[in-house]
Amino acid sequence: MQRINLLSPRLANQIAAGEVVERPASVVKELLENSLDAGATQLDVEVEQGGVRQIKIRDNGSGIVKDDLALALSRHATSKIHTLDDLEAVQSLGFRGEALASISSVSRLLLTSKARGEQEAWRVEAEGKDMGANVRPASHPDGTCIEVRDLFFNTPARRKFLRTDKTEFNHLSEVVKRLALSRYDVAFRLSHDGKQIYDLRAVTDQMHAEHRLASLLGKSFVQNALAIDVEAAGLRLWGWIGLPTFSRSQADLQYFFVNGRVVKDKLVAHAVRQAYRDVLYNGRHPTFVLYLELDPATVDVNVHPTKHEVRFRDGRLVHDFLFSKIHKVLADVRPEAAVDEVVETAQVEEITHQNSLALANRPTSPSEGGFGAGSNAWMSASPGGQSQSGQISGQLGVMSQMSNFANEVSASAPAGSVNPLTGEIISRPELYKEGVEEAERSGMPPLGFAIAQLHGIYILSENQQGLIVVDMHAAHERILYEKMKNAFYAKQIVSQPLLVPINIAVSQSEADLVEEADDVFNSFGLRVERSGPESIMVREVPVILSQGHVENLVRDVVSDLIVHGATDILEARSNELMATMACHGSVRANRKLTVAEMNSLLRDMEITERSGQCNHGRPTWTQMTMSELDKLFLRGR
Repeated sequence: MQRINLLSPRLANQIAAGEVVERPASVVKELLENSLDAGATQLDVEVEQGGVRQIKIRDNGSGIVKDDLALALSRHATSKIHTLDDLEAVQSLGFRGEALASISSVSRLLLTSKARGEQEAWRVEAEGKDMGANVRPASHPDGTCIEVRDLFFNTPARRKFLRTDKTEFNHLSEVVKRLALSRYDVAFRLSHDGKQIYDLRAVTDQMHAEHRLASLLGKSFVQNALAIDVEAAGLRLWGWIGLPTFSRSQADLQYFFVNGRVVKDKLVAHAVRQAYRDVLYNGRHPTFVLYLELDPATVDVNVHPTKHEVRFRDGRLVHDFLFSKIHKVLADVRPEAAVDEVVETAQVEEITHQNSLALANRPTSPSEGGFGAGSNAWMSASPGGQSQSGQISGQLGVMSQMSNFANEVSASAPAGSVNPLTGEIISRPELYKEGVEEAERSGMPPLGFAIAQLHGIYILSENQQGLIVVDMHAAHERILYEKMKNAFYAKQIVSQPLLVPINIAVSQSEADLVEEADDVFNSFGLRVERSGPESIMVREVPVILSQGHVENLVRDVVSDLIVHGATDILEARSNELMATMACHGSVRANRKLTVAEMNSLLRDMEITERSGQCNHGRPTWTQMTMSELDKLFLRGR
């Protein structure tokens, strides 16, 4: 029989290193977080061979006193928390006291530090053998320098799992990028094999913060992002969210910070995805850099050794806050603001170009780079998925039940609207004339006035800035969809009793949840009752979803409630059907419109939420400024 033994400090640290030190990037993350916790405002990172051969980090933080140097390399030794109360309201990035001990157990570590106010600097070394540390005098300014050489030299099995130098450095630079995005008030430098990669100065205002964003994420993100800064219920959300037309094929441009700590959280991802649901087509991912600030006591960061995961005390509140605020910002984007943004970008680009020409004639003067120049914000996305015609045949029954509703929508709609069933455009020339007179009094509207129709697909419009090109089907599809949603939800959900109630077998915990979430089901016209310890009964369903698979629908809702504490499946299914109706009721390609009808469509776009994208996430219009048109013909050169 095997006896129980106490592990040696070296072996215990190497086991802990398996969780904390996965690769060179893990080392850089832990050490940079320590530097930031020490109040550093300048961080220099030098690496060789992807960080495997050497990682050297210098900071100008508070430093470590002589008597604490050896203790710093011990497990569970930290200056950041002292009591359980501190742990329950952690405000520092690090707090476990495991990083230095774990790193020193699998590498050759040299730590040099001079505490502020002290006369001398001191140095301590560790080489992964015994955990004894030898402290001796050194020369160093205020702050700390840590050198980590030959990572995993004493654990060959771990070293075999490392990738190429290029791959390891890509992971490492991503860590530096995330921390640089979390602290704009700190300067960062990163070099690899003697080549400088980043040199980011500390900034204190939004304009220079966007400069850093452009350096780290590319100018195109800044040019296609919306700023957000909102507060409610003790929560603050600020940062930047990408326009729907700037979506990506993978979730590689998503950064979320909670009290300055970068996290990956399912609840956060669900809330953001839900906010973008109406403006992104399948397979695309939104882009964002967002910062959530809340009371540290309401979030638990002691969930995982890497501290990438958090747990919110009131997850439902956080989810609803994130969804509602991001959803509102996206909904508030109107052509007027978008046109101004496009024109501002074009003006910056032109000024930058003129400055470059002027500087070219003064070779002795240093060149200056412009910020914010670049591409049109509404031409970034490629066409997305279309609704399948096969879905319509299975929904004819529902559409016939809703024909009166659709007719009411079209009957009360302004000029340019289409009857979802007949496809007839409602033309009201008298309203167009009134609109022209009003525009003449107040100035040119954002999308201007129609001048022609191109191949029965695009509307060409002239505004003060230049030429507007509108995809008339995509734009009208969005207009109809938003009107249908507003009318549908304003009249509340109409329920239909089932002739034969459906009994569904579930677990006891799921049945308990159905009882607790009765208000969630009722809000969407779905009446579900508990019929036994492990069964529930569905008695009523919303009319718009009556032709669907009711049991699967209810199970999906319950699953959503268990995982996220909230559900949007009922709303999503209803919206999918209305989106299909809007798609097939909107004006089709090759249909000739009168000038009055085209202008009515433009006016509707200016007052409709999310009119910049169709229901599938494709852009509905784009602006070409006069300066952009002039460049096509080399005017002024």
